[in-house]
Amino acid sequence: MTRNYRARSLDARLPAALLVAILAAYASLFAVPGYATAAQPGSEAPDCAAGVDFLGFSDALNKRTYEGTSVGGLSALAYGGRHGTYYSLVDNGPTAASEARFYTLRIPVKEHLGTPEILDVTTLRNADGRPLTASDFDGEGLVLTRRGDLLASSETEPSIRRFDLDGNLLEELPVPQKFEVAPGGEGQRNQTFESLSLSPNGRSLFTANEGFLLADGETADGGDRIRILRYEDRDPGGFRPVEEFFYLTEPGLGVVEIVALSEDGLLVLERGFRSGVGNTVRVFRVSLDGAEDVSDEPSLAAPGLEPVEKELLVDVANCPTGGATTPGTQPNPLLDNYESLALGPRLPGGRRTLLLQSDDNFSAGQVTRVVALGVENGQLRTGR
Repeated sequence: MTRNYRARSLDARLPAALLVAILAAYASLFAVPGYATAAQPGSEAPDCAAGVDFLGFSDALNKRTYEGTSVGGLSALAYGGRHGTYYSLVDNGPTAASEARFYTLRIPVKEHLGTPEILDVTTLRNADGRPLTASDFDGEGLVLTRRGDLLASSETEPSIRRFDLDGNLLEELPVPQKFEVAPGGEGQRNQTFESLSLSPNGRSLFTANEGFLLADGETADGGDRIRILRYEDRDPGGFRPVEEFFYLTEPGLGVVEIVALSEDGLLVLERGFRSGVGNTVRVFRVSLDGAEDVSDEPSLAAPGLEPVEKELLVDVANCPTGGATTPGTQPNPLLDNYESLALGPRLPGGRRTLLLQSDDNFSAGQVTRVVALGVENGQLRTGR
């Protein structure tokens, strides 16, 4: 809320410094309690890390309703490529009967983040034309293809399905058996395909299990041995799984999103939560150049296997708060349950927009928040 105060009559009688102090105290009486809903940095954007600027945050989508739906559980974000349009996927809804859906958003970013706006909501349907629901769909990854349709991952089975922009099912991609949830495979329930990304040339599709496969396990200090799975577009046959790569998470963290920068260069979003402490949210730059295909390895715990190279791009805890508040406990009030990562348009000076979006799990203790970062091109160069 913004209030305008008339101070002209005071100005004639009070020194300027005293006038400023009185007006500040007077305005504080009218401050609105609750969340800070948006913030933009000053003209000089503060750094989150070397080459990564903080462009602001917005809670404008938090606890909204739109066309009879509760806006929440936003677990994936795909850039539409023009006019600041994005597609945001809901995971599994607040009840088992909640319909699977995605929202079309406008998220304006220039020098700073503008206010996100909901443009549309679309229900996802199965082959019979009936809505998928939280009982059989847990949407976690989303990409817009060169054909103008959407690929969406669900960690229920897991699955990767292709939908048109009206939400109609077009096909389902094959998934290697090892990734299926046990006992059919080695995946852990609610720990499978949390991520999805398409390389810029559209040839490669990447996903990964969020937590370790049972045969792969974790290290002594709690790092998960993860398999990044690459699909290749073998038109007209469509995407087929072709390679797997060994990725090692930080202790206590899981892989929640991937952004493909090239055929062998990725950004990987790792996220974790500790009760009484809050969230850890880090983005790593990853190179697959020269990495070994581990598709035929029964276990990533086998001696001699080395994970792919990675380097920290940004730890969100090191970003300015921007005036953000949190309903819970966080190391930095800007933090929450971030599960979405998406590259957006280029910015003045050649930087690239990088958006994070949090999943509030339809919970009063969490927030749906969008954070915009500006990343220098040199920080996004990895792989071919």
